[in-house]
Amino acid sequence: MNQTILILDFGGQYCQLIARKVREHGVYCEILPFDAPLKKIIEKKPIGIIFTGGPNSCYRDGSPLANKRIYNLGIPVLGICYGAQLTAFQLGGLVATGPREYGRQMLKPKGGRLLEGVKKSACLMSHTDYIEKLPKGFKVTGATQTCPVAVFENEDKKLYGVQFHPEVAHTQEGNKILRNFLYNICGAVGDWTMGDYAQRAIADLKERIGDKTVLCALSGGVDSAVTAVLIHKACPSLVCVFVDHGLMRKGEADEVVRVFRDERGMNLIKVDAQKRYLDKLKGVKDPEKKRKIIGREFIRIFEEEAKKIGAVDYLAQGTIYPDVVESGKKGKGKGKKGSAVIKSHHNVGGLPKMIDFKELVEPLRDLFKDEVRVLGLKLGLPESIVMRQPFPGPGLGIRVIGEITEEKLEIVRNADFIYREEIVRAGLDRSIWQYFAALLDIRSVGVMGDARTYDYTIALRAVHSVDGMTADWARIPYEVLEVVSSRIVNEVKHVNRVVYDVTGKPPATIEWE
Repeated sequence: MNQTILILDFGGQYCQLIARKVREHGVYCEILPFDAPLKKIIEKKPIGIIFTGGPNSCYRDGSPLANKRIYNLGIPVLGICYGAQLTAFQLGGLVATGPREYGRQMLKPKGGRLLEGVKKSACLMSHTDYIEKLPKGFKVTGATQTCPVAVFENEDKKLYGVQFHPEVAHTQEGNKILRNFLYNICGAVGDWTMGDYAQRAIADLKERIGDKTVLCALSGGVDSAVTAVLIHKACPSLVCVFVDHGLMRKGEADEVVRVFRDERGMNLIKVDAQKRYLDKLKGVKDPEKKRKIIGREFIRIFEEEAKKIGAVDYLAQGTIYPDVVESGKKGKGKGKKGSAVIKSHHNVGGLPKMIDFKELVEPLRDLFKDEVRVLGLKLGLPESIVMRQPFPGPGLGIRVIGEITEEKLEIVRNADFIYREEIVRAGLDRSIWQYFAALLDIRSVGVMGDARTYDYTIALRAVHSVDGMTADWARIPYEVLEVVSSRIVNEVKHVNRVVYDVTGKPPATIEWE
């Protein structure tokens, strides 16, 4: 059993980032809604609790409040932004509106355990309310020019608060502050590693599954790949179904068969459904209709193959922790109670209803994407699979804008391959979060070899992001873009123009459809 930090979510935009940062320090954590029952909190036996930020004012009616008994459990509590204001407010301090602080400010440490070894440095502020007066027994240990209570603590009660966001990169000493809380205050020992997790997960799966049959949908993406390999090491009766819908990137379908069936000897059933998908998608231009058709056909094909196999004991899914949180679910106590659903994930709540299985297996349900990648490497998967670019469920179906045809898929597949190849060659593949090519549903006039052309436009997209919720367009060097553009126009038939997308998210989305 790992030591656990509980993160109580008050609606903060950086909730998942806090959790990821805690785990990067080698400490396991879970996210619970702010009003999780005290009994459940105690049952988790946390070594520390973190209150997240949030958009509310703690003194207004209807604002989310913590159970005040948490402060008397003797468990260290760290309040961040709204969480800090809430701690002060609920224990008798005074929180008021203004002066506002947004962006980087200089933090001036004044001692205290939380800021031990922290130097004067920049921190990210994002608040309208501020703490005007601390409760009795608390002291200020850090301030900025306009925020007199930027950091506070009550060492006897093990209560701490920071008005800024230590979890973001803009806070220069943020990692040190979080580490002080985890190790110096909570007594963490750093027992959360992917190597240990893999061993425990395999042992648990062996005990739970034994020699029973497990069915897994293998898409070739990171999550399903790691899920399949993890279960394969534990269960000899794993059957994987790979539906080749013809919407994958260049060479990926063949790689899935080679890596999983040929090299690892896994029981992999490949279903060639390319013509079936093209027939279903013929004439369809609306992106939502395309998504629904692609998703529906996948379920139908998967059900057809499952019937051929017969009844199975377990159905395996590559559900990961952000899928659960973002979908607003509360399974296993996770998710945001009362929060708006950001996006519905196919792995959460979208199970095939006609498949005869007894139980669901989700071995990655507690992991973030970066942890899944590390686990994949620990399990011996090649980097070409583990470090693969994020790829939407509908695949190239939503990277061909408008109607999908075999010719258009070939165009975008080849253009995307060139783009990815040159990004790797330039050494940018690990610094850019996601990059891909899309085929636009327009043609324009061009000239090639003294002749007039009227061909398609390829749009290149590359973004920096942490979790995909927000993104900034990547500043790829012009000389790299020049090489990519020249190669695409010269090597890919029916393309005479290449453009680069310089829009962030928001207002745009990362994908074009």
